[in-house]
Amino acid sequence: MVITDFYNFEDLLNEEDKIVRESLRKFLVNNIKPLVKEAWHKEKSLDFRYIAKELGKLGVLGAFMEEKYGCPGATYTTYGVVCQEVERIDSALRSFVAVNTGLVMYPIWMWGSEEQKMYWLPKLASGEVIGCYGLTEPDHGSDPGSMKTTAERHGDYWILNGSKMWITEAEIADVAMVWAKDKETGKIKGFLVEKGMDGFYQADLTEKGSMRAGGVGELAFTNCKVPEKNRLPLAKGLRCPLSCLDMARYGISWGAIGASIDCYETALEYSLDRKQFGKPIASYQLVQSKLADMLTEITKGQAICMRLGQLMNEGKATPPQISLAKRNNVRVARYCSRVAREILGANGISLDYPPIRHMANIESVYTYEGTDDMHTLIIGREITGIQAFRS
Repeated sequence: MVITDFYNFEDLLNEEDKIVRESLRKFLVNNIKPLVKEAWHKEKSLDFRYIAKELGKLGVLGAFMEEKYGCPGATYTTYGVVCQEVERIDSALRSFVAVNTGLVMYPIWMWGSEEQKMYWLPKLASGEVIGCYGLTEPDHGSDPGSMKTTAERHGDYWILNGSKMWITEAEIADVAMVWAKDKETGKIKGFLVEKGMDGFYQADLTEKGSMRAGGVGELAFTNCKVPEKNRLPLAKGLRCPLSCLDMARYGISWGAIGASIDCYETALEYSLDRKQFGKPIASYQLVQSKLADMLTEITKGQAICMRLGQLMNEGKATPPQISLAKRNNVRVARYCSRVAREILGANGISLDYPPIRHMANIESVYTYEGTDDMHTLIIGREITGIQAFRS
């Protein structure tokens, strides 16, 4: 299967990237892709218990973390390639990978104790354990520093109270990476809250018009007792959860191009087969113009991904650079899904074809892990040196 690569970015990948990609692609196409349409149509989440373990066998979870923690020990580029492949199938799959890698494993890796790393990372990398990330609240999305969830120290444990909303895999997660405000100091701290802890409630949200093949839900804490050993000892302040978001945004920048490619290739194939006025619609100038524009935007997004991956591998990538990639590439996916649906005409609204599903999913991706507006302001602040987040 040849995937759109107009500028031969394939040449910039190493052999490990290609091996991981091919094995992952084979698994997804043969085992998961046939299930996505029904899952999305019925709003019944894919079997992420099964998927997690299979992804663990393929070595794609926690891709860039060390082998001593049971992780693949690959690169950020490998992680990006993984995100592109899974979002070609569905955004819910990329969300699952990005959350477990960038939002759960990453903070443990960065700010956890050695004991926490040795216990949790191998379980998460193998898919034995599924994690979720508790930062967004019902009243606080773009402004997480104003969170209302609190943590109060009582000897060798903490009491958490509050709630988190729009949480990927909230209901099925075995452990939640939860951020709460210390009632005494006002500082943000990170806690590993395990399924079944007293006062910890997990629920799924339904009636969604987007991300219907994956679980999204709510976490609630009512005098939830969390041991001190479950607190990340090195996580101090809001910068920590925001750094995790950078990891997720990096994955989104690659994943959005995966969705764009699937839309473009669907539209191209359809335009070559579909005949009107005795000719394939691909022979008409307006359709060719749309295809050329889609390919151009995808190629620019691929260039951003490849360069950002290099910067990540070198430890040089900045949050504004990641914001630019997320902002641009999700805009590309929004555009490509819409134009692909146009080219398919009436068939474009049928779930027999993926563009309408990608279009709906990308509306969520456009908003989460920082809205387009917030990323615009992050880039603007970097350009001008002026903070414009509030008047």
